[in-house]
Amino acid sequence: MSKIIIKIGTGVLTNASDGLLNGSSLVRLVTAVADLIATGQQVVLVSSGAVGAGVSALGLSEYPDDVPTRQACASVGQTRLMHAYENLFRNFGLSVAQLLLTADDLNDPERSARVHDTIDRLAQVKTIIPIINENDTVAVEELSVGDNDMLSAKVATMLGVDQLILLTAVDGLMPPDGDSIIETVDNVDEVMSYARQDSGKFSIGGMASKLTAVKVAVDAGVETVIANGAHPERIASIVAGQGLCTRFLTS
Repeated sequence: MSKIIIKIGTGVLTNASDGLLNGSSLVRLVTAVADLIATGQQVVLVSSGAVGAGVSALGLSEYPDDVPTRQACASVGQTRLMHAYENLFRNFGLSVAQLLLTADDLNDPERSARVHDTIDRLAQVKTIIPIINENDTVAVEELSVGDNDMLSAKVATMLGVDQLILLTAVDGLMPPDGDSIIETVDNVDEVMSYARQDSGKFSIGGMASKLTAVKVAVDAGVETVIANGAHPERIASIVAGQGLCTRFLTS
């Protein structure tokens, strides 16, 4: 049995046009995760999408710049997001558990230990999936982890998981002068300059954010993968060491 963290980006969960949750994408994603759990894998989700899912409720056409509006979107969107996950996973006999974290929850040793123990206890029940997000309703700059790419990397490090999978809107990392993804990376530092500006209007992180998070995870001994969240059916192959993705190896 492997311990796996799957980070799901806003662009995977929401429509690019209006920021609403994409129902068909959620169904396929949940099905792939449920199938993975059925094989005996232990899965923790780090899910973006709360702010994006709340944008439409506030009548906005894009991701807000000011903190109060962003936090208001998160407070509305988080309930929508968890409601969707709960309803879909229930079809597979699975329950969800919500953990909303700030930077202090990971940086303070005592609080980090409590988070670790909570997730560890949840993991003892094979039918419960922990779903983690940053607590965007309270996480101002001094409390912010940064983005959910970094959050997933820090949680992966804290839990000592076997693999971190970052699901995004592309198949993997591409060099600046090419359209074919790089399948394997041995040294993250050598590809940091390959990041392209690809974040959407309802999301925060782009490839630069992901590579920064990848380095944190890989340096801690966690193999990390960047893969296309539009094709969750590939997750099983990726966990097995195959599949279309960019795989960042540990030393």
